[in-house]
Amino acid sequence: MTRLTCALLAALEAAVAALIGLGIAVLPMMLLWSVHFGLTVDLAVFLRAAADVWLLGHGVDLVAQLDPVTADRIGLPGAGEPFPITIAVLGFGLVTILFARRIGRRAAATGHAVTGCLAAMAVAAGIGGTLAILAADPAARPSVWQGFVLPAVVVGLGAVIGAAYELLRAEASARPDASPGTLLARWRDLPEAPLAAALAAVRIGAGSAFGILAVAAVLVTVLIAVDYATIVGLSQALGAGADGGIAIAIAELALLPNVVVWAASWLLGPGFALGAGSSLSPTGTLLGPVPGLPLAGILPAEGAALGIVWLIVPLVLGFAGATVAWPWFLRTPGRTAHAWWMPVAVSAAAGLVAGVVLGLLAWWSGGAVGPGRLAVVGPEPLPVAAMAALTVFLGSIAGAFTARAKPRGGRFADERSAFDEFDRPEPAYRG
Repeated sequence: MTRLTCALLAALEAAVAALIGLGIAVLPMMLLWSVHFGLTVDLAVFLRAAADVWLLGHGVDLVAQLDPVTADRIGLPGAGEPFPITIAVLGFGLVTILFARRIGRRAAATGHAVTGCLAAMAVAAGIGGTLAILAADPAARPSVWQGFVLPAVVVGLGAVIGAAYELLRAEASARPDASPGTLLARWRDLPEAPLAAALAAVRIGAGSAFGILAVAAVLVTVLIAVDYATIVGLSQALGAGADGGIAIAIAELALLPNVVVWAASWLLGPGFALGAGSSLSPTGTLLGPVPGLPLAGILPAEGAALGIVWLIVPLVLGFAGATVAWPWFLRTPGRTAHAWWMPVAVSAAAGLVAGVVLGLLAWWSGGAVGPGRLAVVGPEPLPVAAMAALTVFLGSIAGAFTARAKPRGGRFADERSAFDEFDRPEPAYRG
């Protein structure tokens, strides 16, 4: 495939990804316009709102201004003044990342990873900036420069993840023609021991971070199942009707990734806030008025018993990740992998990776959702990152030393004997 063809395909897929995300945002708006408001309100209002929601999903900030009647009805301090909305609706960003990951994989498989990523980012930047300009309104004004930048960053992140995955897969397959581009050639020129250590750290750290998110997702699922009656009761109390109920359900699905990240922050200890002065963590719950979404029915009324016990989750994940990754790392030729300090270095890097991943997700998942106390919603990124890094580091170092000390007759005996054979000095030549 030529470079131009790869760029055109990546641009087309990026446009399709944006259209699908916009379609998901437009659907509930069309229901509200046609059913709830009976086609009496200007359609442009709902189209602008859909564009705002899509931009929010990619991290673009809005400045909103409520009309006086709505501001008086809400009754929050500062409701009549312009206020920022900075929370990212992660469901839309997740859809874009999944599509972009496919773009990156396809581009890397053709040997033009950089070209494909840049083409997709250019299309995302054009769509995001255009929507930010067209959706500008006194009621909600998105940041234009963020509209050009942040959707492109999200697409680039997904494309880089996909390209890196395809690159590693091609390298593991030992087929030179699987990824014939320049990146694979440069990858193979890197020093083997530092590269193996970095890959081990990324596998342990990223695996532990996403393992924590998986446990948090299971926890959220269990809470939804247990508190389903409360959620239904809150939904009925809103009296939104069938069309409004569908719109609320789609909004909650879009916010579900945010809730999973908040649950992960809760597992790690720092917890999260739902308004200034509120706090939800394993040690206790302090709540005021919360946004009126039925999903709020899963919020715990109090802290968990023995809340610190939840920290065993990242410890176990770090331990398991190091136990699995360490024998793979020992396949690296040379004596560096067997040095006593190597488990400490790899575990420290793994903790850093886990902290960066969860800290960035915590930062991206929170922000302002309204005026007054609603300007503080979500977890604090730095405490979440610090706890993730510390717990994963401790679990990883224990797992690495455990795998390092495994007897030769155990599961990884073949790998150890191979390294013994590698390190054994060659016999002197005898003529």
